[in-house]
Amino acid sequence: MDERRGRVWAICAVVAAALVWSSSFAVTKQVLADVGPLTIGAIRFTIAAGLLAVMVRMRRNPGARPDARQRRMIYLSGLLGITAYFVLENVGVELATASDASLIVATYPLMTMLLEFVVFRTRMPLLRVGGVLLATVGAFLVVRSGAEVGGSERWLGDVLLLLGGLVWAGYNVLAKYAGRGQDSMNLTYYQTVAGAAGFLLASCLEIGDWRAPGGTAWLLLAYLAVACSVGGFLLYNYGLRRMTSSAAVNILNLAPVFGVLGAVVINGETIRLPQVLGGAIIIAGVVLGVVERRTDVEKPAVVERAPVGESA
Repeated sequence: MDERRGRVWAICAVVAAALVWSSSFAVTKQVLADVGPLTIGAIRFTIAAGLLAVMVRMRRNPGARPDARQRRMIYLSGLLGITAYFVLENVGVELATASDASLIVATYPLMTMLLEFVVFRTRMPLLRVGGVLLATVGAFLVVRSGAEVGGSERWLGDVLLLLGGLVWAGYNVLAKYAGRGQDSMNLTYYQTVAGAAGFLLASCLEIGDWRAPGGTAWLLLAYLAVACSVGGFLLYNYGLRRMTSSAAVNILNLAPVFGVLGAVVINGETIRLPQVLGGAIIIAGVVLGVVERRTDVEKPAVVERAPVGESA
């Protein structure tokens, strides 16, 4: 009974993480009315770095600190996965729509699989290749619809969001090396510090547009920092410790659905039929990739007759 209850809580935690992360696009779109995209990142991740610093210092059993070489790699991964990625995301959301972002981001796990194939020569089963192709077609439909409705700016925003996917894939590959021997709390802390520093420098490009955000904007910025940058990470890792990583990734595919709903409810955006079709195709492609991934994880359990642990 306790095991079942623990699994239910784990599933709820990952679903909550997907909900929180998906809302960041719609919330960012709201804040952009008062704050520039680079300044949003600077404020968001500086607050998050401060919170994580307090959490790291208050831990009773702190993990091993990385040496100088590993710390440099972690900082680099933070600049790539936080500064570079969120610059592309925030500018992309400013030019496009939150709903476009939510649907395009559904292709990111498959972009990561492709990069891993190129770098590590990982075998790509036919079902997974089919999932990649489906997700690519869906992303094309979303981008094409954005160009028809919003013109060249929205099209450029969609392209930047797709480039953000490639950057995120590169971050995942680098983080596999940078995070060896480090627990998730320390790794995230050092990455966030580097990412915040990068954003503080980048935000100087908007210095001529700086102005004091309103009360609502500050509340939304606090939400992005506390809920999306810190809370989502903690929720996801709570669930990940209690289920296989493939199951957690599968649940995270709810994020595009939540994201579109958030764009409609928060931003009042309208969804066109090509976007709905493109989103459905993206989700179908992602599901195909996850199904194959789950199959790969489960096969060793049949041969070895042993429980399968988490792969990530």
